[in-house]
Amino acid sequence: MTNRILRRPEVEYLTGLSRSSIYLRMQQGTFVKSIPLGGRLVGWSEQAIQEWIDERIAESDEAI
Repeated sequence: MTNRILRRPEVEYLTGLSRSSIYLRMQQGTFVKSIPLGGRLVGWSEQAIQEWIDERIAESDEAI
């Protein structure tokens, strides 16, 4: 997998989280930190987002 930088709409789509949930979880330290791209632009590492998703799936499997 290539390590692309994803913008917020794609992160929202992949995770199912809203914009406010993403930023709240970042503030709480429970979500991937954004990468500054210049000015007010930020993005997220595709690999880090996929790892976060995989961790959520693993946690749900353990709870069963």
